[in-house]
Amino acid sequence: MHKVITQIREELKANADQQTKDNAKHFFKEAITCYGVKSVTVGKIGHENWTEIKNLSKNDVFVICEELFSSGFMEESFIAANWLPKIVDQFQREDLAVFERWISCYIDNWAKCDSFCNHTVGDFMIKFPECVGVLFDWAKSDNRWFRRAAAVTLIIPAKKGLFLQEAFKISDLLLTDSDDLVQKGYGWLLKAETDKYPHEVLTYVMKNKSNMPRTALRYAIEKLPKEQKTLAMKKN
Repeated sequence: MHKVITQIREELKANADQQTKDNAKHFFKEAITCYGVKSVTVGKIGHENWTEIKNLSKNDVFVICEELFSSGFMEESFIAANWLPKIVDQFQREDLAVFERWISCYIDNWAKCDSFCNHTVGDFMIKFPECVGVLFDWAKSDNRWFRRAAAVTLIIPAKKGLFLQEAFKISDLLLTDSDDLVQKGYGWLLKAETDKYPHEVLTYVMKNKSNMPRTALRYAIEKLPKEQKTLAMKKN
């Protein structure tokens, strides 16, 4: 085990408090494992310890990040997720298989899913857009976190005006998903696309609103003008 992992764990334990731990549990339906450290402090610990490993090879960074992910602790997964985008220039196409394995093995709640996929996997897709088709397979998975990942991976790219048609295809695949966290995921993706393509998203919503769960619909139209939101929410 790299010394930085021991150091991080000692710092997290030293900054933990029961109230923060108890409050964190209210945001999740499933059981979570956490130290109880405030997000700002977690970010600071991650930032300060990055200097210890920033000159390591990509593979060595991956090994350390996997150790953090595998612990099950929320705060450790957040630190790993914050580190990985810093080495996006070193990403290669075959790293997608590593990311898929990490989702399969270590992602067990929406916060871990979003913190990892928004930036690390999202940045990967920006660098290797020819790989975006794998998200269609994720959207068909029996694993709810792969289905949510299919959507939230494209949120940062969407804000840059990328992958509009792919976002619609993923939304098509997830359209009637019964899982509310998946519904929120693709609704959030559609909302992100409204930054650059409000008309196209409104057209998509109006076409599909009779089949969209209300949760997804509300997320998708959140940034649209009031009159358009009213129109979209009107029952057929």
